Amino acid sequence: MKFVDEATIEVAAGDGGNGCASFRHEKYKEFGGPDGGDGGRGGHVYAVADASLNTLVDFRYTRRFEAHRGEHGKGSDMFGVKGDDIVLKMPVGTIIADAETGEVLHELLQPGEQITIAKGGDGGFGNMHYKSSTNRAPRQKTPGWAGEKRTLKLELKVLADVGLLGMPNAGKSTLIAAISNARPKIADYPFTTLYPNLGVVRVAPEKSFVVADVPGLIEGASEGAGLGHQFLRHLQRTRLLLHMLDVAPFDEGVDPVVQAKAIVAELKKFDQKLYDKPRWLVLNKLDMVSAEEREARVKDIVKRLKYKGPVFEISALTREGCERLVQSVYEYLSKEFQSHQQPVDVDPRFVDDPRGV
Repeated sequence: MKFVDEATIEVAAGDGGNGCASFRHEKYKEFGGPDGGDGGRGGHVYAVADASLNTLVDFRYTRRFEAHRGEHGKGSDMFGVKGDDIVLKMPVGTIIADAETGEVLHELLQPGEQITIAKGGDGGFGNMHYKSSTNRAPRQKTPGWAGEKRTLKLELKVLADVGLLGMPNAGKSTLIAAISNARPKIADYPFTTLYPNLGVVRVAPEKSFVVADVPGLIEGASEGAGLGHQFLRHLQRTRLLLHMLDVAPFDEGVDPVVQAKAIVAELKKFDQKLYDKPRWLVLNKLDMVSAEEREARVKDIVKRLKYKGPVFEISALTREGCERLVQSVYEYLSKEFQSHQQPVDVDPRFVDDPRGV
């Protein structure tokens, strides 16, 4: 089972321009000789990895991309102008495969990486190309070569910025539905989420991040228990984990702190690097706790977990506290992205052990 974003597109490189058969006509020059130029090359279609993109949603609406053909050659030794190339920006991690054969052509792994996915046709030869000492008046010319045309399948493996972590029924699906465009199935029984959900959170125009909701984890997930073990590997490519806790579980005797520690232990068993990722604590379902008990319950959970990172108190159902959470996540991701580009000052809120639990 794969957690991917997919799209199928058609690309067509430009055809080459035709060569020209022409002879020079000038006053007092009866035999001016051939002067037909070659045709221009057709435009290529390139794919480039853009670190600012995180989904293939743009290719869901526009599915065909055509480069311009080259101009035909002309007389007076004029060659045709090459066709304009087109560049398709794709997220880092996009796998480009031939839709008919399934052959993987390339995988964009590095930001700025550029490849040619459809080559433009070469221009045809004009008759000046064929002139020689023995062929002084050639009339040969050739048409331009056709550009490549392909149907490609684009597949983006999980490159979510944020991963939601928690037990079944912690409210992860409710949260992703509240803050993003994802519409997962939501119900009050464990393992409602059977397949991962990917949502784009729009913070402002041209400002967004991707959040991934995977099936809830249970103790023993790293050994294969439950459903979440199938998707733990996808959390490895996220930059921030939001550890959600249900502060008002339906079952009496269920301790959120015990559950949280069990999940953290599963992360460590599965992958130390995943365990070391920045992890924020999100206390959900506070709408089900009375105002008098809320503060004391939050302090008790944080104290028993010995947690020192950012804590967010929310209700995904009523969306209370969700806006603050979204803005803080985007600010953190923006600072992290900039830190890879150039040194920046670090927000003091994220200095004290952002890993948390």
